[in-house]
Amino acid sequence: MAVTFLDRSHTVAPANWSRWLIPPAALSVHLSIGQAYAWSVFKPPLEKALHLSGTLSALPFQLGIVMLGLSAAFGGTLVERNGPRWAMFVSMTCFSTGFLISALGAATSQYWLVVLGYGLVGGIGLGIGYISPVSTLIKWFPDRPGMATGIAIMGFGGGALIASPWSSQMLETFGSTPGGIGAAFLVHGLVYAVFMSLGVFLIRVPADDWKPKGWERPKANGNALITTANVSAANAIKTPQFWCLWIVLCFNVTAGIGILEKASPMITDFFRGTSVPVGAAAAAGFVALLSLTNMLGRFVWSSTSDLVGRKNIYRGYLGIGAVLYLVIALTGNSSKVVFILCAMVILSFYGAGFATLPAYLKDLFGTYQVGAIHGRLLTAWSVAGVVGPLIVNAIADSEKQAGKQGPDLYTTSFYIMIALLVVGFVANEFVRPVKEKYHEPAAGRPGVPAGKEAE
Repeated sequence: MAVTFLDRSHTVAPANWSRWLIPPAALSVHLSIGQAYAWSVFKPPLEKALHLSGTLSALPFQLGIVMLGLSAAFGGTLVERNGPRWAMFVSMTCFSTGFLISALGAATSQYWLVVLGYGLVGGIGLGIGYISPVSTLIKWFPDRPGMATGIAIMGFGGGALIASPWSSQMLETFGSTPGGIGAAFLVHGLVYAVFMSLGVFLIRVPADDWKPKGWERPKANGNALITTANVSAANAIKTPQFWCLWIVLCFNVTAGIGILEKASPMITDFFRGTSVPVGAAAAAGFVALLSLTNMLGRFVWSSTSDLVGRKNIYRGYLGIGAVLYLVIALTGNSSKVVFILCAMVILSFYGAGFATLPAYLKDLFGTYQVGAIHGRLLTAWSVAGVVGPLIVNAIADSEKQAGKQGPDLYTTSFYIMIALLVVGFVANEFVRPVKEKYHEPAAGRPGVPAGKEAE
């Protein structure tokens, strides 16, 4: 019965189904797995309770991001084949089970179980959950793909806004002992299972012949980057367009996550010794601001891409982002307002890069296996999730040992980020229409039953 319920053929929407129910279904998953950005809340209590170093306490998060990219890449075709309900169920099961395993690990002071649960098992839930609604949203909103995916992926960026204060309150209630941390993990696992199940029950796919009222499938409109053909996932990775976008995503994420991962100590270090230093409470507020712009950028900028085009919007993410990093590097700690505003815009571009990507892929490769193509491209996130924090932390540690302080701890990192963004900008300029030899023989493959497309 469960297999039947999860099968793609049993999720086809009736004729009167509202497509506006699909974004809330996607949000129920993305708001949950977005908890990953709030992992830092657990770092200090775990370090104290289990006697861990800062490097060790980061392992669950780092492994989770690596598994996000790998599971999205290897599971993308399964998601396309089995449908979004199956994918959301798998995500819910892995993500919640990861917390339950972590609860056991924390309660028994077996840290390897926390790494296994949150990082490995939970990371699979992150990857499958992240891509689970993408293809479905694009099919429901062919007229506004950037807006639709922006709504859902906005949830991943904003999940920490909910999880961070909620997790802090639980740790305060249960205590920061191994047992208290275990209890907090347990509650997380159970609550997220319930919340994510809403998406499992609500998600639907459109019928093969469905289209928005009054909308007609576009014909050649003069924009060669928007195709009416389709490319399979197997062929997509053979194209230079795929690898150009891989570089674009990897370097845009590297530049953003470098600030995000070290935001609190970075702003504290930057303005230490000035007339108005930044305390712990203000640093926490800065982190919240970055989370907010990370979330809002995913919706605002990806929606804007529907109007100005994907290639143009990425020119802004990468080009303006490089300029903003240069402004921070040159102004140093002379203006707190300049530092905060630049960081906020950079983080809005970081989040927007994720949200706009599925629509960019749809433009270039069609809707046929866009979810599977998206999954393969997310391996760039796995690389950036390791490289970005490594660059910023390693250079800051080295400069500190050399006796430097303030902005000097981060200036070299900022110039590296500028270089990466420039390379990403160039890679985006090389994106051209996909050659016909990579297209499927018949665009859309009419007559193929839903759920068989990826076979």
